[in-house]
Amino acid sequence: MADNLYSALAVSHVDGCDAVWQNIQEGILEYCRQHHKFGFDQAKPAVRLHEPTFSADEIIAALEVLLSTRVTMGPKVNAFERQFAQSGGFAHAVSNNSGSSANLLAVAALTNPAREGHLRPGDEVIVSALSWSTTIWPLIQHQLVPVIVDIDPVTWNIDPNEVERAIGPRTRAVMPVHVYGNPCDMRALSDICRRRGLLLIEDCCEALGAYYEGMPVGRFGKVGTFSFYFSHHITTLEGGICVTDDFELVEMMRILRAHGWTRELEDRDRYAKKYPEIDPRFLFVNLGYNLRMTELQGVMGTVQLPKLAGFVDQRRETSAIWQKEWSEWGNVFQFQQETPGGRTSAFGFPVLVKPTAPFTVGDIAVALNAAAIETRPIICGNIAKQPAMQLFDHRVSGSLAHATRVMESGFSIGNHQAVDAEARAYVTGTIAKFMSHQGKVKK
Repeated sequence: MADNLYSALAVSHVDGCDAVWQNIQEGILEYCRQHHKFGFDQAKPAVRLHEPTFSADEIIAALEVLLSTRVTMGPKVNAFERQFAQSGGFAHAVSNNSGSSANLLAVAALTNPAREGHLRPGDEVIVSALSWSTTIWPLIQHQLVPVIVDIDPVTWNIDPNEVERAIGPRTRAVMPVHVYGNPCDMRALSDICRRRGLLLIEDCCEALGAYYEGMPVGRFGKVGTFSFYFSHHITTLEGGICVTDDFELVEMMRILRAHGWTRELEDRDRYAKKYPEIDPRFLFVNLGYNLRMTELQGVMGTVQLPKLAGFVDQRRETSAIWQKEWSEWGNVFQFQQETPGGRTSAFGFPVLVKPTAPFTVGDIAVALNAAAIETRPIICGNIAKQPAMQLFDHRVSGSLAHATRVMESGFSIGNHQAVDAEARAYVTGTIAKFMSHQGKVKK
């Protein structure tokens, strides 16, 4: 029975089996209506860090890809790349299998000896102390030296003044992270890089849908990277993308993404002419990885991307409401402030517990988790303190006191599209109950 059904679906568009496919779609729609209920449930109150952004539309599109049997990178991925580039005004977009891979691919291309002016072993790249591991690891993996600097205590993004102070004779690039979707001060960072002749590499993996002075993040640097992980603004389950205006750089990333192969290049004929003795279908001109996105991921991206603006609006609304409501406890809480000129995409709702509070971040995390409100640290705190960093060459500039404070006193909760008014009220009520047991806390 199952084999017969598969056969019918697989050829539905050519042998009159459209009715079978229609029934399957209706079944998926009904299943999702009944079981994909991710809103707040008063009977079992819980607020998770994330709820799925995909449902019937994405599942149907993915199933259609599977039934086509064309699942490796192809026209669906190409269509998503074009759609993503157009959505942000990017000249080129190169998809890959994760946001971490996007960072890896960008750094691999910028260090590749086939590129004129490439970054070389020992060159320094200035990075924020408040970042994710795979912002840093690709630099180390390609023999670059991370120079770790502190964050601005208000926006929690890399501090341009610290960047300026950290520049040394081997500095070649700056790689800011838009923390929790809050755009960095790109005017200041762009000015520094322009004056000092440095590359600007944007890690936008937490910041899809964020803008600075009316321009999407990722447009300011030589290359920008994004993530479509399950818990991010939109998802392709796993997935990422690099954007750039540099055609030669995008062609290099296409080579490195797929084994060092010329197969996916727009300008592959020039390589075929240069090496006529090699079958052009299997011509390898550089090193490479297998970082390709699948057709399944590509089609999910095309369905998800039009939903992004709505998701971001919902995240921003929840963050604004909580910040307003929790401000009555402003003597014990500090909130991330939006960068002047920026429009955050509100990746999560991060909070710092002030040193004057009569409780620790651990205390409030225990109380929230006991109420089924999930918490997590803010990114991975001060990356310089992570044990893996001690294994590899790096340089620290300054005390990193602000990043350390975020690591020791910060937590975040989910503010995703499924956090509705009831969920917000439940979270604020839980905080209020916790505060009522803290005798020294005044409103």
